[in-house]
Amino acid sequence: MSTAAITAAEINKLRQQTGAGMMDCRKALVESNGDFEAAIDYLRKKGQKVAALRGDREAKEGVVIARTTEDHKTGYIINVSCETDFVSKNSDYIAFAQSIMDAAIANSVNSTEELNSVKIGNETVADKLNEQVAKIGEKISVSKFEKIEAPYVASYIHGANRMGVLVGLNKPNEEAGKDVAMQIAAMNPIAIDQSSVPAETVERERNIAIEQIKAEGKPAEMAEKIAAGKINKFFKESTLIAQDFVKDGNKSVGDFLKGLDPDLKVLSFKRVALG
Repeated sequence: MSTAAITAAEINKLRQQTGAGMMDCRKALVESNGDFEAAIDYLRKKGQKVAALRGDREAKEGVVIARTTEDHKTGYIINVSCETDFVSKNSDYIAFAQSIMDAAIANSVNSTEELNSVKIGNETVADKLNEQVAKIGEKISVSKFEKIEAPYVASYIHGANRMGVLVGLNKPNEEAGKDVAMQIAAMNPIAIDQSSVPAETVERERNIAIEQIKAEGKPAEMAEKIAAGKINKFFKESTLIAQDFVKDGNKSVGDFLKGLDPDLKVLSFKRVALG
């Protein structure tokens, strides 16, 4: 793709997503033929520190609600999004978001589509959302929906409804549920453990590491060994069980769980944040 074909808006979007400079973003997009994922990899291979490209960046403003059923066997997160924090901080808007969560739990919904079709009073959630759009004048929707089921589910809200976390455990343990949820909120792991990381993610990180090592001028025969070390560091920083426990940096999250109960395990988690 020619430089002329790359628009200023595309360059600015990549800059906002990565934190890289304008000229570096332009070059990355040109070299990657306008492919944003490839452009991000290009920047990383050149040694640039790139902001994590996660789902957190999708929502601009809104309210995140995380809650479990009374028996703690099912948990939900919804993001009722809007355009400005002026709206999202309004008590009536927060109450509206809570009413949607009430409907989700009462009807055991499994998706955004199901949620939009259930009723609050005599109107569907979709109709209620449209009423809010007409009343407030902003784009409003249930932009994110997550649900997990487990023998024990804990929920956690961080900040003023700006982030919600669910943690599914193999057995009830209130302390573990709360502390692990706070860990996930703070450290944003990508998976429970090394075995849970998709193979394509590992390969992508390995390729980036090898390109970084080559760019530093190190011999090719050393690249694989150094890359293996970088991958191990990636697993430690990015997988929940291996991460340093935020409440005690001398132990991992896995060590914390074993200290509470050797048989205690995290089965699943979800994290939804505004950003």
